[in-house]
Amino acid sequence: MANSSRDRELLIPVANTGDGDDVSGDKPSSSSSSSSSSSHHHHHSGRETFSKVVRSWASKKFMTGCVILFPIAVTFYITWWFIHFVDGFFSPIYAQLGIDVFGLGFMTSITFIFLVGVFMSSWLGTSVLGLGEWFIKRMPFVRHIYNASKQISSAISPDQNTQAFKEVAIIRHPRIGEYAFGFITSSVVLQNYAGDEELCCVYVPTNHLYIGDIFLVNAKDVIRPNLSVREGIEIVVSGGMSMPQTLSTLDPGSIRVDRS
Repeated sequence: MANSSRDRELLIPVANTGDGDDVSGDKPSSSSSSSSSSSHHHHHSGRETFSKVVRSWASKKFMTGCVILFPIAVTFYITWWFIHFVDGFFSPIYAQLGIDVFGLGFMTSITFIFLVGVFMSSWLGTSVLGLGEWFIKRMPFVRHIYNASKQISSAISPDQNTQAFKEVAIIRHPRIGEYAFGFITSSVVLQNYAGDEELCCVYVPTNHLYIGDIFLVNAKDVIRPNLSVREGIEIVVSGGMSMPQTLSTLDPGSIRVDRS
């Protein structure tokens, strides 16, 4: 009997109530911890996504504000600087007289510039200007600065003299399929064995407006867009950002090339 009871004990495993309680107790606790960690993960992911959306929206709106305010700020800053700069010509004179009115020197300077323009348009003003240029062109270093600045100012002169830009031009350069933006400055007649050929002298700026290349192009190969010289200068100075979306050419019948 003792042997048979011992055999039964060996065949039938005795369950450990402590371990069984631990195992059965772990199952609901592990499932609850996994569900809580999953909900915490989803909550953290949603919060991170919302934070990214808010940061992206704030960054875009901030850049939009910078893009809108930057040209306004630059315009006001340059205008304010220009007013102070021009006002500084005559404001010391008014200060010596005991007159302290902001803008009075600026208005005086503008009036003075206008009167200079009126005077220089007369025969006497032209004679005085020619005499002054005669002295300036004999100064070794000053004459180069004066000549460069005069060429730039004459390019936008409303008188349209022989040194000014006459028309905006588009030429095929440097190869077929590519075009360059330039200004017609003069025209020339090339005489060869095949006959006379009319060429246009086209100035193509390579560094804003004061440095560029000169090309002699056949007048028939020059494309003349419907743009004024001032609009062309704005396009060059802005690096092409003020280029209109559509360009149209002028009527061939209205084109006139000055041979002066």
